[in-house]
Amino acid sequence: MQEHALDEGVFIRSMSSRGQLGGLSSATQAASKVLDAVGFDVVIVETVGVGQSEVDVVNAVDTVVLVLAPGAGDGVQAAKAGILEIADIYVVNKADRDGAEGVVRELRSMIGLGSRPANLWTPEIMTTTATTGQGLPELVSAISSHQKWAIDSGDRVVRAITRANLNLRRAVMTAISENLDLNQQHIAQLSIQVAQGEITTANAVTFLLQEIMSNSSNS
Repeated sequence: MQEHALDEGVFIRSMSSRGQLGGLSSATQAASKVLDAVGFDVVIVETVGVGQSEVDVVNAVDTVVLVLAPGAGDGVQAAKAGILEIADIYVVNKADRDGAEGVVRELRSMIGLGSRPANLWTPEIMTTTATTGQGLPELVSAISSHQKWAIDSGDRVVRAITRANLNLRRAVMTAISENLDLNQQHIAQLSIQVAQGEITTANAVTFLLQEIMSNSSNS
């Protein structure tokens, strides 16, 4: 990134996750839409790290590339239950180091164990050495191949709808949360009624939702 940060047509923006679970900032998808709207042909989203729970990226991009390195202490089997299951392309970087072939074998074994319908994408495994550029042209070619498949198969449209659905749900939850912040006094009153057994929690939720809807209609 340091090498290309000042290139014309390249824009790099660091965004903290700010405690957001899933490995991405809550504003990542909005930022990606802005970059796409102003004419950037390629938008690369990097997560804060690699972990079993950092899988939100699958709902933010069209192609998921997972980068692993030999000897990093995060073995394939250890991460299998999470992030490994969402990758479209696996990249074993530092391929010039001992243990790289072992990581490749583990990945091949993992992919071979799963059964996939014929119409689904079979993840590719690439090896690279970032310091020398070895394997990078092949990686770009693999990403292009997946993009073409995603368009031809309709997968890209499905992911776009999934993203829209997720964003809509988050927007609704944010709106509800903001309205709850404005109704602290009513929440306090309902909490007393629930604690005293006058109403149930479910009834209190219904009252709050009705009040939120009423406030939205009036505004």
